[in-house]
Amino acid sequence: MSGRSCLTANDWICAEYVRSRGQELTDATVQHVWITVVSVVIGLLIAFPLALLARGADGRRSRFAAPVLGLTTVLYTVPSLAMFSLLLPVFGLSAAVVVTGLVLYSLTVLVRNILAGLEAVPAEAREAALGMGYGRGRLLWEVELPLALPALLAGVRIATVSTVALTTVGAIVGYGGLGTLIVDGLDSLFKAQVLTASVICVLLAVAADLLLLGVQRALTPWTRAPKRRERRTRTGGALVRTTRVAKAG
Repeated sequence: MSGRSCLTANDWICAEYVRSRGQELTDATVQHVWITVVSVVIGLLIAFPLALLARGADGRRSRFAAPVLGLTTVLYTVPSLAMFSLLLPVFGLSAAVVVTGLVLYSLTVLVRNILAGLEAVPAEAREAALGMGYGRGRLLWEVELPLALPALLAGVRIATVSTVALTTVGAIVGYGGLGTLIVDGLDSLFKAQVLTASVICVLLAVAADLLLLGVQRALTPWTRAPKRRERRTRTGGALVRTTRVAKAG
């Protein structure tokens, strides 16, 4: 008599589940990625003008900084279940509920990081650009924004990883990606489904962070610390250590 399959035994780790439910897992993963990407992109498009509004035209924080930062902070403190429930009367049972909620949550991280990056631009760089005849628009896009990229991209990384996690809560309206499988598995005590969906969700967060880290390193090569190479030479019987600084990148 052959042993029971892992599905029949309801094991946590079950390769048979992955083989038999491959399409279901793929569909849930694609939905999870789609919701995450759309939410972060829309959040970035909204956060950028809000950060500019908070910063002001002269490079210093304007009178709108406190309201903008305060509002985004308050939105972030709203529990996810309450947020999605409040959006249901407006959007109904649709993916728009989840995307809108995730966009609102991403604003506090994105606005603060963009604002911090812009404020960190050296005043000398602004003055030099203005002295060369740069207008406000050209100064922003060709000088300030490139120098603010490290902080901006760091904010995108944080927002993306947190959005991957929060997307699972969308299962309450049927658009939670892998979260829907997790909730269904918990309701039915289907161990393999719960563990497999959870592991894929973690892997998505790690993969997204590594991908964005690679993009950040590619776009901001000047932020890499120079490599120090040491070479020992013997001079007159004495051991002398010389240090060379290698160009990064």
